Amino acid sequence: MKPSPGPTPAVTRSGNDNQLLIHALTATNKSPLLALARRIADAGCNLSESRVSTIGTEVSLMLLATGAWDALAKLETALAKLSRDESMHLVHYRTGPRQNSSHLLPYLVEVVAADRPGIVARIVDFFSQHGISVEQLNSTRYQAMQTGAEMFQAQFTIGIPAEIHIAALRDDFLELCDGLNLDAIMDPVKF
Repeated sequence: MKPSPGPTPAVTRSGNDNQLLIHALTATNKSPLLALARRIADAGCNLSESRVSTIGTEVSLMLLATGAWDALAKLETALAKLSRDESMHLVHYRTGPRQNSSHLLPYLVEVVAADRPGIVARIVDFFSQHGISVEQLNSTRYQAMQTGAEMFQAQFTIGIPAEIHIAALRDDFLELCDGLNLDAIMDPVKF
């Protein structure tokens, strides 16, 4: 089995296009958001993107810090000290600006169904076969208030290449969902 490729190698850039991706996992009651935000600011970096999610009893933080290469080096040193806390899993590495994806049309897909294994895998497989990127995914299981049935809900933000015929894609996707007994919609992101 081949080892999976790691993060892209660090590249020294000029200006503030140097980026450091930080991922932290810890118990919900010990969220390191404030500590990480302070360390980013103290190092002279900007917090350009962030995602914070509570999943189960854990909190996941993904932060993207930008700044001059020496400011990121200072931040990396501060993160190394912070990562000694055994109650937190902290990973960070240098990355670069995202490539322009202006040829991708943003669409929102929502799916609701009776909960069962494999729903996300089937939907992601469909998008993958059509060359469509999943930009964001939020999913949850819940118990229907009215009937007590175990339910599943997911929201996907996808990037559809501009050359794909949207109506045909939507028809194929809704046909897949009908076959899987999923209630689904696919609409353009309107913001």
